[in-house]
Amino acid sequence: QVQLVESGGGLVQAGGSLRLSCAASGSIFSINAMGWYRQAPGKQRDLVARITSGGNSNYADSVKGRFTISRDNAKNTVYLQMNSLKPEDTAVYYCNADRVALRGIVVYDIWGQGTQVTVSS
Repeated sequence: QVQLVESGGGLVQAGGSLRLSCAASGSIFSINAMGWYRQAPGKQRDLVARITSGGNSNYADSVKGRFTISRDNAKNTVYLQMNSLKPEDTAVYYCNADRVALRGIVVYDIWGQGTQVTVSS
């Protein structure tokens, strides 16, 4: 019904930048909030940044001032610009859509497959 496909992960040196993208596909009428989460080995999955359909955003304290979330509602795509990356940012990054209105149905809590971000020191 709906799929989220992430791209843009990779290996970067500390202080470098990466831009993640997440595109939602399907017969989508609207998406409420979209967000990025990350999970490091042996740790829980935590919120990195979230943005509503109206453009209101919030960030984890650890990434404030370094990461910027944005979205293109016409393309059903959310982005995460990551600057001044640190080794502790290393994790699998997952895209999430909390509420997606499709043709005749609403689905909740959709996740992408994840993209690896590795920051070397």
